[in-house]
Amino acid sequence: MFRSRSKEEKAPATQVTPDSSTQTRDPQAPKGRPTPKRSEAQTQRRRASTTPTDRKTAMKRQREARRVDLARQREALASGDERFLPARDKGPVRRFVRDYVDSRFCMAEFFLPLAVLILVLSMVRVGQLQNIALLLWLVVIVLIVVDSVGIWFRLRKQLAERFPDTPKRGAVAYGLMRTLQMRRLRLPKPQVKRGERP
Repeated sequence: MFRSRSKEEKAPATQVTPDSSTQTRDPQAPKGRPTPKRSEAQTQRRRASTTPTDRKTAMKRQREARRVDLARQREALASGDERFLPARDKGPVRRFVRDYVDSRFCMAEFFLPLAVLILVLSMVRVGQLQNIALLLWLVVIVLIVVDSVGIWFRLRKQLAERFPDTPKRGAVAYGLMRTLQMRRLRLPKPQVKRGERP
């Protein structure tokens, strides 16, 4: 009595109608794409949840990310942290150039204070002071050119010795541009004292 009843109950479960067999997919058939790894699926879900739906929110997030990057760069420029420096200041070659320039006195860094002094002298209505100012202009420009040419050759020689296989394009020009800034205003901040050779 119990056996017949159990057979009757199992029969409808195993029965398959012709319409349902056409609708369901064969479990052995390939699905057309590989199953994604768990980490990939999680990152896709995360990306879908964090991607902003409207343009205004996206722009706001972009501005915020840019602001954070700039703040990080400012801190790196002040501390000399290589990880967050701008691309033009990164690398051992640029670091050596900065240290080389910062370790010596350069005529070009005194250009702005001397220019102000010469301008004041040239504005005074005394003919002799104006002639002295003109002569000072000439002396300052000649000294800056001579000093810059000397730094150019010495720096190229040092870079060729220390970094023979590293690309050095633009490194000497980078150093000369740094000499034009007053030491106190240079960014990244100087990491060596004057007279301390890198």
